[in-house]
Formats: sequence, structure tokens, C-alpha cells
Amino acid sequence: MNNLVWFRRDLRISDNRALTAACNSGCGVNAVYVLTPQQWQQHDESAAKLAFWHACLQKLEADLATLGIGLRLLVAPSFSEVPRALLQLAKSIGATGLYFNNEYECNENARDDAVCATFATAGIKTRRCDDRVLLPPGSVLTGNSSYYTVFTPFLKAWLKKAAETDLAPLPAPKPPGAALVIEKPASAAWHCNSDWRSDLWPAGEAAAQQILQKFAAGRVGEYHQKRDFPGVNGTSLLSPYLAAGILSPRQCLAALTGGQKNWPAEGSGAWVWLSELVWRDFYAHVLVGFPRVSRGQPFKLQTKALHWNYDPEKLEKWQNGQTGFPIVDAAMRQLRQTGWMHNRLRMIAAMFLSKYLFVDWRLGEKFFMQNLLDGDLAANNGGWQWSASTGTDAVPYFRIFNPFSQSARFDPDGSFIRKFCPELAEVPTPALHDPKKLAAAVSSLKIDYPPLLVDPQKARQQVMTAFKAIGQAQ
Repeated sequence: MNNLVWFRRDLRISDNRALTAACNSGCGVNAVYVLTPQQWQQHDESAAKLAFWHACLQKLEADLATLGIGLRLLVAPSFSEVPRALLQLAKSIGATGLYFNNEYECNENARDDAVCATFATAGIKTRRCDDRVLLPPGSVLTGNSSYYTVFTPFLKAWLKKAAETDLAPLPAPKPPGAALVIEKPASAAWHCNSDWRSDLWPAGEAAAQQILQKFAAGRVGEYHQKRDFPGVNGTSLLSPYLAAGILSPRQCLAALTGGQKNWPAEGSGAWVWLSELVWRDFYAHVLVGFPRVSRGQPFKLQTKALHWNYDPEKLEKWQNGQTGFPIVDAAMRQLRQTGWMHNRLRMIAAMFLSKYLFVDWRLGEKFFMQNLLDGDLAANNGGWQWSASTGTDAVPYFRIFNPFSQSARFDPDGSFIRKFCPELAEVPTPALHDPKKLAAAVSSLKIDYPPLLVDPQKARQQVMTAFKAIGQAQ
């Protein structure tokens, strides 16, 4: 007898609840990973992310081999073909059970429901585990048993629930015993023609653990002071590993708290990073509680009445970092060049598109997913809807970041701007944060840099008018 473990975005052997449950079942264990290229394209998975997944899958295959577990690779172009492909494999190896960790997006959840139904018809048991978040959707609810729509009360309820919950990460399981041996490496059958910044994010669980431990032992202490400054190394850089499941959020929490339930002091670097882990849970809960956000709909239904601008030329200039707003351009070029963008810059860039250009936030959300190494539907959608004032947010629509005041505050010496916009290297620092001085410097230095793509005051007035109009209509 043996069980089959289906890996998805959980490419690790330690603290993997589905893998541990299968290994503890008393049966042999085989593993499988399913390639769904058409579905990946429909979901706008970036080429860099797929290359990263491929490399991490190779590391996982080697780690599984140390447990005597073989990994098979299946190809099912779309999710609809996954149940049949998995069942054929399960029957061919005589599997008595299928184990996997839950994914919460609408399409993924529907796929998993179909797999369970297909296996039930064949008399093969399935076991689904909650693994991707600290507290699964449905476990943190309001007093009237509804999902939270504002983060701060969610955080308060989350802390109480988490204190009552065992969130200790599991060690790597012990070898489960006899399993099917696969002679040819399964990951070799996946031909990946892209690449990612492996110098910044080396593949595999061991590398991820090293980065986590180094951050928890050092930079987290200054996280609250440095996290908003893109020109310094002030963030964890762990988001690609969390998005692909190379790290679990429980491992991150344990590294942060030392395995204790005494939360960090409020306002400290550790506290602020803890709140970021809770934000990750929050957006996953929103995804389940309000599934329309998985389907391209705004959380705030009244904002469906907004008439967004449709301007392909301006959209393209934003995508290519040619807006004439230095911090926005530097942010977009960082995304294009590295597959990652600093979180403060994600807010600035998203708000510029949705508020200054008044272009539909969904176009920006799509572009980010097509380029991000750490693209995750819940977090990406949540961030975009927050920036566009269509999402779960207690702060109203008139929050509009000024790109120049943002760069003056968070890139005061212009080092980040100059790194990704080298044509501005000779521009005096004050001019990087002032549109009039910037125009004068660009002209006098004869720099090839575009003028402002939009008038900030007129843009602000346009978005204010548009939101007021739908408010009056309601």
C-alpha cells in the first residue's frame, strides 16, 4: 500500500502538512507535480516565476529522494484535465490515498473539489490540509460569523485566535518506507526557457531557510525603520519563497518569535513584520469570503460604476517606466529587471496608474502578475484594490500618494531612482523630488527623459470627481 502526495505551491519537505500526514500513515509514499501550462497562461504566471518554480522543483526532487520518495511529473494543460491525469497515475501505482494542501483561489478550489469527487468515485480517499496560511479562511470571523473587511479588527481577532492555536512548524518527516523508485529525474522533463534573478533568490528550501534565519537574527530589528526605503536592504526578500511555498508562514512566525506565544512589542520591527504575515492571512480570507475578487470584480461593488480611462499609450509608458515621475519609473524598471518590486513602490506605482492616470486597476494587477516573481492572487489583488480605493479599506478614496513627496520621504538621496533611471544620474537631488526643478534640470543637462505624463493637480481632481459622482449616485 502507498499514498500519493500532490505538490503544488508547497515545494518543501519540512513543515509540509500533507507530506507529513502521508508519511505518518504507515504506507509508502510517492509524490507528483502537475504542469498546467494553459492554466498558467490564463492566470498570468510570469516567466520568471515559472523558472523559479522549476529550479525549486529540482531541489525538492533531491530532498524527497533523501526520504526515499520518488517524484513524478504529469502534464495536464488545464485544471479541468487534472482529475483524470491524477487518477490514472494513482491507479497505475496502486495508491490508496491522495494527500494535498489546500489552495484558496476559486479556480484552484474548484479543481481540488473535482479531484476529490473523481477519486471518491474510484474508491480512493483524499485528504486536504490547510498549509498556506497561518490561520485558514473561516477560522477568524466577526461576532456575527462573517468575514472581516477591515484589517485592524481582523488583526486583533487574529492575535487572540493565534494565541490559542498550535502554530509550531513540523520537522521534515521520517522516511515512510517502501515507495516506487523513479530512475529518471522527473524535473528533467520540464523544459524551462526562462530565468530569474537567482543571485537574489537562490532556489530551494535550504537557501530560503538561510535567508529567513539571517533576517530574523538581524535586519528584522530595524524593519519598522527601514522597510519603506527602497534604496536600503530593509525588507526580508522572502515573498518569492512564501508565494511558492518554499517556506511556510509558520516557519516565518517561529523564526520571529522563537516559537513562543509572546508577541513582539507593538511598534517594534518584529511586530511590524508579524503584521505583514497577518496581512497575508487577511487577503487569503477576503479571497474566500468574497470570491468575486478572484473573478476580476471590485470588493466595493459601487465602484463598478467608475468609468476608467482607456489609454493604451499611457498604460504602455507606465509599464516601461517612462512616465516622467522618477520614483514611478524607477519602480517599474525594477519590476521589469528583477521580477520584484519593493512594497512601498508597489503602492506608489499602483496608485499612480489607478489615480493619476485613472486607468482600470485590473490592467495593472494583470501586468504585475505577468512580471512578478512573487505574484500571488490574494496579495496582489488586495494591494491593487487598496491602492485604487475599490477594496477592503477603512480609508476613503481621497488617499492619493504624491510621487514627488513620496520619493522625497523614502528615497531622499535619490540613490534608488538613480540606480534604475541612470539617465538621471547627474540631476541634482532636490530636482528628483520637484517637478519644476526636474524639468529645468532635464532641459539644461539635455537629458533624454520624458516630461510628466499627466498634470498632478488635474489628475487628482479627475479622480475626486469620479468617486464623488458614484457616491452621489449611491
